[in-house]
Amino acid sequence: QVQLVESGGGLVQAGGSLRLSCAASGRTSGTYTMAWFRQAPGKERALVAWITWRASSTYYTDSVKGRFTISKDNAKNTVYLQMSSLKPEDTAVYYCAAGALSGAYNYWGQGTQVTVSS
Repeated sequence: QVQLVESGGGLVQAGGSLRLSCAASGRTSGTYTMAWFRQAPGKERALVAWITWRASSTYYTDSVKGRFTISKDNAKNTVYLQMSSLKPEDTAVYYCAAGALSGAYNYWGQGTQVTVSS
């Protein structure tokens, strides 16, 4: 089992920045990637970014490229999502997830709300 706890959400004006954190604990040795997803009201949960735990390869969905940065601190078992130039359309509940080599995300955090006002 892997436990994930997100923090760092909140209310910010458009153009502002927030940093989300996701602390992982438990049996993390089998984790291949860590990812951030988001779910806006009335929409399906969507992948925002991922990072591989060992090689630090990264992926970003097009809408956040150049504005969001995913990073990790292996010593702290923590993944971060630095969000800059935030837009109202970034408003969503953001979830951290731990993925296996198969690509399946088997463990999820409880989510943290990000609200961007115009």
